[in-house]
Amino acid sequence: MAASEFTVVIGYRSSGLELIYHPGLMGALDLVGSWAVDAASVGVVHFGRGRDHGSPPIAEIVEVVGSQTRSFPWASVTKPVTALAVLVAVEEGTLSLELPMGPPGSTIRHLLAHASGLTPDPAPGLEPRLAEPGSRRIYSNLGYEVLAEAIAEHSGMSFQQYASGAVLGPLGMSETVFDPERSDSGSASSGAASGLWGPLTDLLAVAAEWSVPSLISEETHALATSVAFPGLSGVLPGFGRFDPCDWGLGVEIRGHKWPHWTGATNSPATFGHFGRSGSFFWIDPEAGAGCAGLADRSFGPWAAAAWPALSDAVLDELGTG
Repeated sequence: MAASEFTVVIGYRSSGLELIYHPGLMGALDLVGSWAVDAASVGVVHFGRGRDHGSPPIAEIVEVVGSQTRSFPWASVTKPVTALAVLVAVEEGTLSLELPMGPPGSTIRHLLAHASGLTPDPAPGLEPRLAEPGSRRIYSNLGYEVLAEAIAEHSGMSFQQYASGAVLGPLGMSETVFDPERSDSGSASSGAASGLWGPLTDLLAVAAEWSVPSLISEETHALATSVAFPGLSGVLPGFGRFDPCDWGLGVEIRGHKWPHWTGATNSPATFGHFGRSGSFFWIDPEAGAGCAGLADRSFGPWAAAAWPALSDAVLDELGTG
């Protein structure tokens, strides 16, 4: 499955696994203590080539704050994990990006990039297609449920079994589980759109994988983090309509959107995802840095203000902002 070696170096300091907040770590993370939440866990990742000539790329967890073992809902940050499972299936030949799936004219590629034309959520009794595939960027939970169905149909395994074997297990995400009954897609779903629950340690493993791929090839990673179907307009939930509204295959690409949930100093190449449970991760390939967080308060004005400020502080402290 993998095309490159991968190392994670844990380099954080804390006074215990159940630490809620401890000032005096990476200065930028002091901001987390001012968030309007009861509990939050945040970590910073740095990535690039190893120090020795010819050494493989590495992703280092630079610093963390908050409990490393408390499980939080990931909500839509589940989608990049589902996307990784789909991309593994593509590389294994189980699926193809051009495989027709969803409404007529739609493919796996369209579904991953929210370009299939499907409605945001299932609507019994109503037409599920709002637009022609490839004509608009419509953020769709339904599209990710269709992706889960595609994996199950073509692999002979349930979606959750395949995702666990292809992504969660290899990344060591032993404490993260699909729990669709508690997800915002409802108990009848597979959990592919928003069903994961887990701790920050496992979310940082996802962020590290999206920084330096080990499950997929560098070529597939580059494709997934480039704009798919350029020029499409659409709505970024919580922030409004953008033209263009850029997405890759499973992650949003920042481009020149503003306002945005990442910082003003994040590069246009920044990609990642956030969830309405108060979850997020972003990767800035130009800065060689990323940040991930979980909280016990749903996304709202507090997050729309706090996350960009934290992102700018992280980049400034790392000397990349």
